Amino acid sequence: MTATSAVARGRVGSGVEPATAVFSALGTTAVLLTADPARADDALLILRAELAAIDAACSRFRPDSELSRANTAAGNGPVPVSALLAEAVEVALRAAELTDGAVDPTVGPAVVALGYDRTFAQVPARRPEDTGPATAPRPAAGWRTVRWDPALRLLRLPAGTTLDLGATAKALAADRAARLAAAAVGCGVLVNLGGDLSAAGEPPAGGWRVAVADNHADPEGGWRAGITDGHAAREGSGQAGITDDPTAATVGRHTVPHTGPRPTITDNRAAPNTTPRHPVVSIRDGGLATSGTTVRTWRRGGRTLHHIVDPATGDVPPPVWRTVSVAAGSCVDANTATTAALVLGERAPDWLRGTGLPARLVRTDGSVLCLGAWPAEGGDL
Repeated sequence: MTATSAVARGRVGSGVEPATAVFSALGTTAVLLTADPARADDALLILRAELAAIDAACSRFRPDSELSRANTAAGNGPVPVSALLAEAVEVALRAAELTDGAVDPTVGPAVVALGYDRTFAQVPARRPEDTGPATAPRPAAGWRTVRWDPALRLLRLPAGTTLDLGATAKALAADRAARLAAAAVGCGVLVNLGGDLSAAGEPPAGGWRVAVADNHADPEGGWRAGITDGHAAREGSGQAGITDDPTAATVGRHTVPHTGPRPTITDNRAAPNTTPRHPVVSIRDGGLATSGTTVRTWRRGGRTLHHIVDPATGDVPPPVWRTVSVAAGSCVDANTATTAALVLGERAPDWLRGTGLPARLVRTDGSVLCLGAWPAEGGDL
């Protein structure tokens, strides 16, 4: 069992375990849990189709993707885009606005300059030698330089600018796939794309249980998701719901409307069949995401680098947090918050408190800070 897999634990009311499918997609591990095993094949077809569509529209590594064509046309006039890429662009620009530019899709040139210029499987990782000489950081052009006409679906990029939608497109794929699959099969589903989780439909009794670890590649932990039985849900330390208004959460100076049902987090330390050294929570709907700086790393110019880039400097942010996990009404909102927190560093706790979203931050020394309605550390996890 890989740590990025979503593992069914417990049983649905009738005693039937949910179906689990695990496969590679979008440069990570995709996992689908379907509460009704009889509908699992249909849900899997929907997930695969959605991931293929997102890859064709949003990949910066495929020369034939829509995004690559738009990036190539930078400085040469507007480019018409499909409805799917339009949605992805709007999600990325919204994330940039809500985070005051901490999450910015124009970091493409900066990420390439740091050495992430191909799929991560092709970037020499966890090796002692450097992959190349140091390159001066390239601050992002800024999301406000992007000209976007939503009515005509026309995208215009200034010369020298390329978009990297990686910070939000994977989360968008999880939200879209979960929503479409749940509506089609008529039961609860949970989609996990390398730590970006989205749940939709009627969940199993007790919800989907998720073990949160600092390293989603850790075979002993990572993001595991399953179901809690009714007893575990009742005997845990209780529900911890989102503490903000059920229809909106403030992020910075802006308002983030929840794009899905209001999520509920339950502390399941007493739940059976869990890995004790990792905190375990249950969700019934919405999104849960984690972002970290310890897995996607490589060496360049004598430094260890990772895929989280500060748009203001074009460099990796100072090492403050090892991982950040957040729950929100959608995976997109959760992922936006986790990425922003890593970039913001020491400013992250105050910023996250302003959102009202449950969050768990792990410092580089391993100390843990829980905010909002996230269950506190300690005791039997």
